[in-house]
Amino acid sequence: MPQSTLPVVIVGAGTAGISAAAELAETGIHSIVIDEAPRIGGAVFRGPFREAIELPHLDNKLRKKISNIRQLYQDNQPHIQLMLETRVLGPSGDNALLVRHKDDVFEVPYEQLIIATGCHERSIPFDGWQLPGIMLLGGVQLQLKSGLVKPGQKIAIVGTGPLLPLVACQLHKAGVHVVGVYEAGKFSGFAKESRAFLNRPLLTLEGMGLLSYLKAHAIPIHYGWGIVSAKGQDSLNNITVAQYNEDWYPIQDTETDIEVDSLAVGYGFVSRNQLAQLMDIEHDICSFSGLKPQVNEWQMSNQANIYIAGDSVGILGGEGAMMEGRIAALAIAQEIKILSSTAVKKKASKYFNLLNKVKLFRAGFDRVGRRREGLLSLLKPDTLVCRCENVTRADIDKVINQGVKDITSLKMRTRVGMGDCQGKTCNSYCQDRLRQELDTLDVGYVKPRFPLDPIPFSALSEGV
Repeated sequence: MPQSTLPVVIVGAGTAGISAAAELAETGIHSIVIDEAPRIGGAVFRGPFREAIELPHLDNKLRKKISNIRQLYQDNQPHIQLMLETRVLGPSGDNALLVRHKDDVFEVPYEQLIIATGCHERSIPFDGWQLPGIMLLGGVQLQLKSGLVKPGQKIAIVGTGPLLPLVACQLHKAGVHVVGVYEAGKFSGFAKESRAFLNRPLLTLEGMGLLSYLKAHAIPIHYGWGIVSAKGQDSLNNITVAQYNEDWYPIQDTETDIEVDSLAVGYGFVSRNQLAQLMDIEHDICSFSGLKPQVNEWQMSNQANIYIAGDSVGILGGEGAMMEGRIAALAIAQEIKILSSTAVKKKASKYFNLLNKVKLFRAGFDRVGRRREGLLSLLKPDTLVCRCENVTRADIDKVINQGVKDITSLKMRTRVGMGDCQGKTCNSYCQDRLRQELDTLDVGYVKPRFPLDPIPFSALSEGV
């Protein structure tokens, strides 16, 4: 293939996207990086929007990582065209994306494309989950990072995974009273994964440091515990937690009521791959991260000029995303004859080595935090599942009892997933529920619609 005459287009300015752009720049290849946010770094390393604000909860390691991703861009800025606050609406014909920046809608052509759209949080509905004061864990962290917006004065944290103790420490440093962390996974489960965690010893030590900080400040971690329900009139004022059994069903007579004004809920993430679906990329079904785009070891999809990297192809975190972005960039450099196969393999070897260690490390948390069917029992019949279309658990129960066996039929019968969020909030519950009822992994998925984001009339007014 001859050398590309167009810049490589990268969708996503997080760790995967910026790392890919930097790797391309090091070989003299220009790129266009598109992101809907006002800053680079993604949700993890975007940092505060206003630098003048003192952010005591950001430790030195996190500050350094935020600084590093910005410096990486600055060092390679001559080769990178950054398009921030720009939303990708979907594909436009062959080899072009339709994008919107404010009120302008236009095409961005490409010959090589890297999709690095990241992930979004998995919503776990339970009785009372819609009350004001209840937020997903990543949203709480983003508020703190972006400008020290405190979610409340007295908070509990429930869910599973390494983000729980990290956010607990950040909240405490920001002046919020953290009454406790309720980790659904059992301590014995984490202990059994010690060999997996040793693949990233520095990250493991950082995690142990977080646990030591919580212990020193009398913030308890309750392993094998989780949310049951939340209560309040106009806003949250009380939650019920309980010990979970092996399948994460609340154990009777272990329920405990706690007075709080806010609750952070974190039961994992789902790959954000709506764009990849619209572009007819082949996907596999993954019970942990939702649909998973099919890629080879060089992050190439079934379409030879489209690569997918970062959490949009599987939840690995910042380190893994960086390596996948760089690997995709090297593959493109070889494809367009900028680097030889020998040079690419030599440079990529260290990236593959670290990526494999990250995968082994992350697999340990995935095994402990694998969602169990008990979470499906936390809803009452009138609990909303789809907030966009006001679909309750009872509505879903009814059509399942009538014989619905896949997501598409469920959507047609109840309107679940037809709202503006296109199923981002409700799809995980619906899939888990059908899998439990039908005892099969393949129950379909909510297909995205074009455009991925609404287009305002003002953007279409020219020439009308």
